[in-house]
Amino acid sequence: MEGSLMEARVSTLSNGLRVVSYEMPHLETVSLGAWIAVGSRNELPKQHGIAHFLEHMAFKGTTTRSAIEIVETIENVGGDLNASTGLDQTSYYAVVMRPDVEVAVSLLGDILQNPRFEEDELVRERDVIIQEILANEDQPDDVVFDLAQTLAFADQSVGRPVMGTVDTVSNFTLEDLTDFMKMHYRAENMVLSAAGAIDHEEFVRFAETYFSALPSGGSRSLETISYNGGIAAGSQDFEQGHVVIGFEGVAFKSSEIFTMQLLNSALGGGMSSRLFQEVREKRGLAYHVYSFHSAYEDSGLFGLYVACDKKRQLEVIDVMLNEIATLCESGLNLVELNRAKAQLKCSLAMSLESSAVRAEQLARQLLFFDRIIPVSELLAEIEAVSLEACQDLVQQIVKRSEPTIALVGCEQNIDEFKGFNSYFKAL
Repeated sequence: MEGSLMEARVSTLSNGLRVVSYEMPHLETVSLGAWIAVGSRNELPKQHGIAHFLEHMAFKGTTTRSAIEIVETIENVGGDLNASTGLDQTSYYAVVMRPDVEVAVSLLGDILQNPRFEEDELVRERDVIIQEILANEDQPDDVVFDLAQTLAFADQSVGRPVMGTVDTVSNFTLEDLTDFMKMHYRAENMVLSAAGAIDHEEFVRFAETYFSALPSGGSRSLETISYNGGIAAGSQDFEQGHVVIGFEGVAFKSSEIFTMQLLNSALGGGMSSRLFQEVREKRGLAYHVYSFHSAYEDSGLFGLYVACDKKRQLEVIDVMLNEIATLCESGLNLVELNRAKAQLKCSLAMSLESSAVRAEQLARQLLFFDRIIPVSELLAEIEAVSLEACQDLVQQIVKRSEPTIALVGCEQNIDEFKGFNSYFKAL
């Protein structure tokens, strides 16, 4: 099966693997990779961190290459090879010059189909990942965001840090890794994507040659997300106080996703945003302040972040919540909405000038929407958002959500913050 959607080209191999490419003729390099619809969200409690561990182990050797041969193969042609794990996907990707696409495809195919898991490598990489976890605990913004995620989605895979914990990582066996890979690293759970100086027919031929052993099939079972909310303070001591205030957001498949993105931009997405102007410019309460929205397949987390003087955390939270309350009462004005639309459209256009971003976008669209979404459609969706839709959405979010308040470096007693949980009940 082969088709042309927008300017991207899509083919499906006999084992079910989809191959997509987008030619950018002005480039001399190609960004390509395999995106797999599996991440920490697919883990059982005892598997916490295994998707990330497996990503690390993929580079430790195959049945035909040692670990050093893997890196030498890509660096001999001047290329770069890396990987990442998130809540809903794992990706293995490379950047190479135009003539070296086959080298990259063959290497990715080898890593994903012929891993050689050995006990001594598992022990070494376990120690590396534990150091990565401990390094994360030295970063206050990472700590407060992990705490907020845990509060918002307590006792669920979405609420657990992607890397796992020292305890869970310490207990993984070679059999655990093999079983997890066999279950999820399958053709219909995967997309091979490329953008840049790429020839689609050639790319498909390489995929047929080097991914033919990938097992067919693939299914995704996800637990239903349940947003909780709550308040908690971390025990770590840092120079500043770090605060995340969160609410239940929207799914990336929701019809309200662009409304959510525009609200986020106007509230805390840039120097002209309400949070930046009120907290930093007018009051001088903080250097870092912004809003964010993390969208998942069936839910999301909308929130605000600030790093500030510990003694002023109560004051800063009050100012931030007041900005949310004002949004609920009065909404955005037309100037703010048009500015947010311009920022979002420009950000989309600039990001798609990157071959790496383009390759990832194509892969995610096929994995989670089963189609390539034309840029013109995305721009039309942004332009169609109204002032009324923005106000309705922020009111819904606030009224249906118990706020999530996560604090790190807190000098006050946590009881002093609990009143903020009922801040919006009268709205």
